[in-house]
Amino acid sequence: MLRSVAPLSLALALAATGAAADWPQFLGPTRDDTTAEAVEPWKGDLKPLWKKPVGEAHSSPVVASGVVYAFYQPKGKNADALAAYDAKTGDLLWEKSYDRPEFKPLFGNGPRSTPAVSNGSVFTLGGTGVLACWDAKTGEISWKVDTLKEFNAQNLFFGISTSPIVVDGHVVVMVGGKGAGVVAFDAKTGKTAWKATDEPASYSSPVFAGGQFIFLTGANLLGLSPKGEKLWAVPFEGKVGQLVESSATPIKVGDVVLGSTVTSGSIGLGLTEKDGKFAAHKLWANKKLTCYFSTPVAVGEYVYMVNGAASITNPTITLRCVELATGKGAWEKAGVGKYHAAIVRCGPPGKERLLMLDDNGVLTLFEPSATEFKVLAKSKVCDKTWAHPALVDGHLYLRDDNNLVCVPVK
Repeated sequence: MLRSVAPLSLALALAATGAAADWPQFLGPTRDDTTAEAVEPWKGDLKPLWKKPVGEAHSSPVVASGVVYAFYQPKGKNADALAAYDAKTGDLLWEKSYDRPEFKPLFGNGPRSTPAVSNGSVFTLGGTGVLACWDAKTGEISWKVDTLKEFNAQNLFFGISTSPIVVDGHVVVMVGGKGAGVVAFDAKTGKTAWKATDEPASYSSPVFAGGQFIFLTGANLLGLSPKGEKLWAVPFEGKVGQLVESSATPIKVGDVVLGSTVTSGSIGLGLTEKDGKFAAHKLWANKKLTCYFSTPVAVGEYVYMVNGAASITNPTITLRCVELATGKGAWEKAGVGKYHAAIVRCGPPGKERLLMLDDNGVLTLFEPSATEFKVLAKSKVCDKTWAHPALVDGHLYLRDDNNLVCVPVK
């Protein structure tokens, strides 16, 4: 049953986020690190087309209708800023901001959450929990909601990081308040459309797949209907000491949901539906597959994931190819970065390739394979980064610690 509704959910997601050629939200047009754009192996080093300085953030750039949006903390200010750039030239079109209380988390200032562009508006969620709606053409703010204050919720140690998702005219985010673990806001007015659960928040972002929202909260993998009704929940958390550090986005492939944390490893869940009632059962668990904040990517019967630990001393990550049905590893490549590497699946079905941007700023194109790590091309493209790249019209848009960068990969 879940497989039959997948095309409908894909259509809803595309309608909610924009054209397939855009990259209008975290993890791309369908929120699964996937684009139909093909990337061929390149020779030599890739060179930036343009580079623009931006404020501090781990937020990723998004691209819609020829405009790149960057969300960051302006230098010397306690504020969240959104800026729009021409995608071809890098020219600044506008920059707007709002003041907010001082917040200085570890591992960098500025927002962690990535904007979502929908129907002429840009939706952002700052590190202190301010959800804002900006006019995509002018940057004027249509409405703002202090979600933590509104729903009596606490900020997380590293700051709010969940990226908003827009479905059916609602902006949905994880808040973590009592009776407001998840909240949907009317995209036009900012008024609460519905709220659900007592789930504690995490740093993870939701997906919408198979006609339902899927969350990795601070306690569970969770499925909600488009109206916020609880469909299923499976206990699963990632704690480091007293801190919940669940950050990776869950993925859904067919009837399988894969969730991962930095301490508990990964689990695969099988989803079923009968007479309108949903259930989830554990298919497998593998404690070795510890994702920090890199989202796994599926190609065929395998997933490619970056595993590591929340270690301050000598951090290192490993790229693994894993059987989706069993959680068993096929191969691994150690030392592909320190804490993080983002993976993008590019190309039409049957001709996919994988792009990996590691936290040292190295971009690698490799072949999806169940037998080996086959590198097709490799180049240094930026400085240190934890942000996810966006791929649009043969150009990779990314940000490092100091700059927004456009790199042609044709």
